[in-house]
Amino acid sequence: MSKQVSSIPENLLISSSMVFFLIHSMQVGVGILGFEKYIASEAGYDAWISIIIGGAGLHLLLWMIYRILHKTGGDIVTVHSEAFGKYVGGFLSILFSLYCLLLSFTVLRTFIEVVQTWVFPKLPVWLFAAVFLLIIYYYIEGGLRVITGAAFMGVWIGLPLLLFKIIPIRYGNVENVYPSIDHTWVELLASTKFTLLSFLGIGLLFVYYPFIKKKSESKKWAHFGVFYTTLIYLVTAIVAFSYFNEEQLKHTTWGTVTLWKIIDVGFVARFEYIGIALWVFVVIPNICLALWAASSIPKRVFSVRERHVLWLYCTILLTAAILVDDRASINRLNTFTGEIGFCFFVYVPVLFIWTMCRRKGGNEHES
Repeated sequence: MSKQVSSIPENLLISSSMVFFLIHSMQVGVGILGFEKYIASEAGYDAWISIIIGGAGLHLLLWMIYRILHKTGGDIVTVHSEAFGKYVGGFLSILFSLYCLLLSFTVLRTFIEVVQTWVFPKLPVWLFAAVFLLIIYYYIEGGLRVITGAAFMGVWIGLPLLLFKIIPIRYGNVENVYPSIDHTWVELLASTKFTLLSFLGIGLLFVYYPFIKKKSESKKWAHFGVFYTTLIYLVTAIVAFSYFNEEQLKHTTWGTVTLWKIIDVGFVARFEYIGIALWVFVVIPNICLALWAASSIPKRVFSVRERHVLWLYCTILLTAAILVDDRASINRLNTFTGEIGFCFFVYVPVLFIWTMCRRKGGNEHES
């Protein structure tokens, strides 16, 4: 076990069952509000099959991540240091920190766009970003346990909102999602790529792994989290495909919010306002965890105070949120983040093979 793991006080550790909420909360953020359009662009109504394929791939990636972390006994900094040395490993760890920062910014700016589109069209970006970042900073200052508590609450608050999406299926055509398989495997795999991009965030396990009390027990909870996320995305896609025709999907940016519009609860005329307001509790832990991971890595690499890194990163996020000021820029941001995330998914198997080979070679050398 690494020095870092053994030096973490007991009161800072989290229960293994909480890994379920950390995994799930990072995968269900703003992506689920409008992913249907993108996966359907490649495979049409058969795109729900790509969600199952993507979920299976995520379980494999999660298994690899746990194997890597179990072998090294530390976090991403320890993994990179042992695999590539101090300097190259440190450089790769900083790249991972920037990747986490990019994730947090993408979620923040995209959610601001949702609020501007549906609730407050004239809301100044800087005002929303500043208020949001102050709240997020407060959570991160409390540590991982506070963020985990926020993730726990976010999952339970978000669940009823997702269940409300089942209501529109009464007005849809379930036959749309019958497996016709009239798309090629290439198209299904292209759709799977978009599915995986909605699941970005699983890699943060590389950072908070040392903070888990019973690491071996957390595996089942992590896999359960991935399974639950896959199920949520699958049901969401089936409802959307039943309600919208393929031409409508092409022009529906926020499928989930659009489906909230048709829900009638009697005492509220615009249910999507409630949905977006409550979705804040889902998005906050998403950003908190990514920004916490981003700020904690430089602390390990350069031995600087995490608070100073957090100040710097919050300033960067606020400035960037103001500069990205139109829908086209936000689309490019999401596309760029998706491509970087896909590179990370490819990197994990490479790191797995490299780590296993080095460990095997080292053991043989010692023998």
